[in-house]
Amino acid sequence: MMQSLVAPALPTIQHALHTSQATSTWVMTAYLLSASVFTPILGRVGDLVGKKRTMVAALTALVVGCVLAALAPSIAVLIVARVIQGIGGALFPLSFGIIRDEFPAERVSPSISNLSAVIAAGGGVGMVAAGPIVGALDYRWLFWLPSAIVAATALIALRYVPESPNRGAGQVNWLGAVLLSGWLVALLLPISQATSWGWGSVKVVGLLAAAVVLFTAWLLAEARAKSPLIDLRVMRLPAVWTTNTAALLFGAGMYAVWSFLPGFAQTPSAAGYGFGASVTGAGLLMLPMLVAMFLAGVLTGRLEPVVGAKALLTVGAALGAVSCAMLALWHGQQAQIAVAAGVFGLGIGLAFASMANLIVQNVPAAQTGAATGMNANIRTIGGSIGAAVMSSMVTGHLQASGLPYESGYTHGFTLLAFLCLAAALAALLVPAGRRARVVRVAASEPVVTAQRETADR
Repeated sequence: MMQSLVAPALPTIQHALHTSQATSTWVMTAYLLSASVFTPILGRVGDLVGKKRTMVAALTALVVGCVLAALAPSIAVLIVARVIQGIGGALFPLSFGIIRDEFPAERVSPSISNLSAVIAAGGGVGMVAAGPIVGALDYRWLFWLPSAIVAATALIALRYVPESPNRGAGQVNWLGAVLLSGWLVALLLPISQATSWGWGSVKVVGLLAAAVVLFTAWLLAEARAKSPLIDLRVMRLPAVWTTNTAALLFGAGMYAVWSFLPGFAQTPSAAGYGFGASVTGAGLLMLPMLVAMFLAGVLTGRLEPVVGAKALLTVGAALGAVSCAMLALWHGQQAQIAVAAGVFGLGIGLAFASMANLIVQNVPAAQTGAATGMNANIRTIGGSIGAAVMSSMVTGHLQASGLPYESGYTHGFTLLAFLCLAAALAALLVPAGRRARVVRVAASEPVVTAQRETADR
């Protein structure tokens, strides 16, 4: 919710804090960069020092960030608050790890599917709830309400969530953490700002070049480290790298649809398309997506033992492609948008839960937090690329009124359909076996030494 709740309210925040549109976009960018950095790092910290302890710390930071954002007197303070809120991104891998550690084997996949459904639905809730909250109260309540909910959640976690018994060996590789942070920021910052800076600008090209250098340095540092932040041997497992490839491609389509479908609905009909919907009206058009993604995520836990996570991921990505194709071809009526959004919601629900299950099933227990954190990060990287490319296509040519041409959206949704289709093809490359056999060759170093394939049921 904290990622999507703010997006519809950016114009309101811009006006209230007397800032420019370019500056107000940093409210989203700051959260994106922060979550990208903290998600894999704190996932690994949780593997080493305790997932519950790290979870409560992340929840506490999220409360602090929400309160600071609600009180922020200026855009600079609000951006700092959003950086603090990004620490909460680590809750995803920590939660997956706790489920794997605490639940019996037969309950792990359904529970991860249920949690994935809640995570996916959170983005939909944010888009739907933002308009009514801002309209009835004030944009600051976008932070006051979550702060109260998260504070209660932190207390419940402190009281009822047990500390996981499984701990990784070694210590945090801080050189790896710094280099990981560096290449993520150097990659995501120019992608998210390319529309305003220009793809050929010195800042964009220079930062992308720095990202390549820092990424190479990170790979070398991780390969040589006794206790790597992200075990590259685990990342090279066939089930892991194929799932991450599907996450990158599907994330590009998912975040772009989330970002631009409400804007399409809000475009005045005088532009030759669009419905002139309010923020609340555009959110309601996304409601079928919210309901569908939650139901599909819950259903995944029941279907996964029968058909396998690979098949569900493939179907989910294919449904995303069908939805984007529908948006490209049929978008003249609000009912068509609602149906396409519902189909995309089914795809998100199936894909989210399946990706999480595939990662958890195929990595050592001591690497669960780091591996699921990287999967979430790769999905975010894909989302940033998809949103940036979609933005270039939509805003590249404007009408005299300043509104985008319909062809920009049509071409953009067509591209997203191909990206989701590519994600489905990547999902087909996931090995047919359900999980890797994990053995320890030394007491201090869990290594995946064999991939025992079992037939899908």
